[in-house]
Amino acid sequence: MARQETTTTNDAPVKKRTSPAQFFREVGVEMRKVTWPSRRETMVSTMMVFVMIGILTVFFLTVDTVLRFGIEMLLQLGS
Repeated sequence: MARQETTTTNDAPVKKRTSPAQFFREVGVEMRKVTWPSRRETMVSTMMVFVMIGILTVFFLTVDTVLRFGIEMLLQLGS
């Protein structure tokens, strides 16, 4: 059986460290690129979240009730 040589080389480039001042300048540049939602868009999105929460609450309540009913029927059959 042939012996395989295993060598580990670290070919990853060394990252240059950024000073705190340079970091905050870059953060400021990136923050200016952000497109912030308007108050109306925020309110509409919030209302959509609440509507979805309501719909999912009703859905899971229905599924839970149906499953509970089915399990109770199965347990009554066994007793």
